[in-house]
Amino acid sequence: MHFLNDQVPEQDLTYSDVFMVPRRSAVDSRLDVDLATHDGTGTTIPIIAANMTAVAGRRMAETIARRGGLAVIPQDIPIDVVAEVISWTKRRDLVHETPITLNPDSTVGEALNLLPKRAHNAVVVIDAQRRPIGLVTEADCVGVDRFTQLHEVMSTDLLTIPAGTDPREAFGTLHDFRHRLAPVVDTEGALEGVLTRTGALRSTLYDPAVDGQGRLRIAAAVGINGDVAGRAEQLLEAGVDVLVMDTAHGHQEKMIGALRKVRALDPGVPLVAGNVVTAEGTRDLIEAGADIVKVGVGPGAMCTTRMMTAVGRPQFSAVLECATQARALGRSVWADGGVRHPRDVALALAAGATNVMIGSWFAGTYESPGDVQRDAQGRLYKESFGMASARAVRLRTSDDSPFERARKALFEEGISSSRMYLAPERPSVEDLTDEVVAGVRSAMTYAGARTLEEFHEYATVGVQSAAGYNEGQPVPSSW
Repeated sequence: MHFLNDQVPEQDLTYSDVFMVPRRSAVDSRLDVDLATHDGTGTTIPIIAANMTAVAGRRMAETIARRGGLAVIPQDIPIDVVAEVISWTKRRDLVHETPITLNPDSTVGEALNLLPKRAHNAVVVIDAQRRPIGLVTEADCVGVDRFTQLHEVMSTDLLTIPAGTDPREAFGTLHDFRHRLAPVVDTEGALEGVLTRTGALRSTLYDPAVDGQGRLRIAAAVGINGDVAGRAEQLLEAGVDVLVMDTAHGHQEKMIGALRKVRALDPGVPLVAGNVVTAEGTRDLIEAGADIVKVGVGPGAMCTTRMMTAVGRPQFSAVLECATQARALGRSVWADGGVRHPRDVALALAAGATNVMIGSWFAGTYESPGDVQRDAQGRLYKESFGMASARAVRLRTSDDSPFERARKALFEEGISSSRMYLAPERPSVEDLTDEVVAGVRSAMTYAGARTLEEFHEYATVGVQSAAGYNEGQPVPSSW
């Protein structure tokens, strides 16, 4: 990457401060570019669901990996739960989605509680042999008493698709029979999953992130306190594909010491550590054993670090400097935080990141762990919170004495409760992934790049005023 007219700015820059300049390109279509990363994580799109409790759980891990990304399970989840999530994720199918199931005697109220857990928005009603006998959607539940049993409202006009059906064929079948989705069944007729028209289409556009055995990949985080090596070893035994050593201030002695202990385990999977914002911090973590350095202090939507402490750095400049240092040492960086639009992901990749972590933006989706709620106007939202907030600290210190928990909760650097609204037209993390991937692919065609490495090499970036940034925003209504 280089700056327009080679005018390197003296001040630090964030994503909204910069823009990309198009150049002569031989890339005819956005589908001609390859978004696979080469940092050892196995991602085929450069998107990581951040290790936030309100973001990354089993549904997020399954869904994002199926489309080629990676989710990082947070460090404050009990190890037995994390191990079960890893095992569960690796048993998921590479094409069809995990279904929501209930029996015929279950109630409409139960169905309504479960429907927002999956973007396909349907409950499959099954019999004792797990054979699908009906479908229930939100439309079937409108105006119906919540204690009504599902066999009274379910649709029995079922179309089923045999497991292993080619996605193009499945799409054609759904289209021809005018069905939005269909249960996927095995040779005995038992339910295995659900496939939608859009899901079948996506499976022809995305390559899942899979391990050496063809199973979906998943990452998990570990902190720098306590028996770090012991927990890391347990995660490795559970089959985690990427280890993320995470703390707000990654450039400290405790991190370096913990990182050396984990590296001594010879983990055999990529080891990520952070967060830092300087070349020096990047170098120190790499020398201590990190394969990938996580970059970002204070840019996250739930983070109050900069307002509380004045510590941090504008994210674009931080990523650019840290990526330059990491590349010189044969390593990589992830850009963590500050992403509000697809353009920000493209700019982080242009600056040299191999993957981009997204947190709060993904919290407002069906696949995030929280329960969907409605505000006074009926808009759907989920609660999000920062990982240094008092709420997160309470979860992380549950084994401490009440006195110690109370002491730690007095000091927080994050928002404990924020509403992340589900976009009516893009309520799923897959919808947001489509949006991000489309933006990055187009950015690469403008730069004449077919790979992420070429994108970093070819990208030309300029500096703009706030007015220049505002000029680029669409106008939703006439002026």
